[in-house]
Amino acid sequence: MNLSNLQPADGSTKNRKRIGRGQGSGHGGTSTRGHKGAQSRSGYSRKIGFEGGQMPLQRRVPKFGFNNINRIEYKAVNLSTIQTLAEAKNLSVVTPAVLIEAGLIGKRDLVKILGNGELKAKLNVSAHAFSKSAIAAIEKAEGTTQKI
Repeated sequence: MNLSNLQPADGSTKNRKRIGRGQGSGHGGTSTRGHKGAQSRSGYSRKIGFEGGQMPLQRRVPKFGFNNINRIEYKAVNLSTIQTLAEAKNLSVVTPAVLIEAGLIGKRDLVKILGNGELKAKLNVSAHAFSKSAIAAIEKAEGTTQKI
């Protein structure tokens, strides 16, 4: 071993550029930040959505309309769907639990029964809401409706 083949132990040195350590390092002076501007200053942090002075996207896109925070959204299920389900599974009672099991609605969904289709089976239907035509069709088939 002599002075010409000395080298540091593995893992003892870091392989990163040391900035701001004089012009001879190649990364002195402005410390790789460029000249002037917000990003060259200390303490700079870019605001979310900032696009370098260009009008940000969230301000360029037109906004209109009204979203009611009290709106109640129902999952619509037609009488034709209930009829096919009742025939397939030989049901006499239709509840949200039955519809969840059949994969027609989600666990947290509110159900509204709509009058599209024809109901032949006598069913006891319970749901969160009914259309007038659905109530008429269920009662015509001698079934009952129950609001939850």
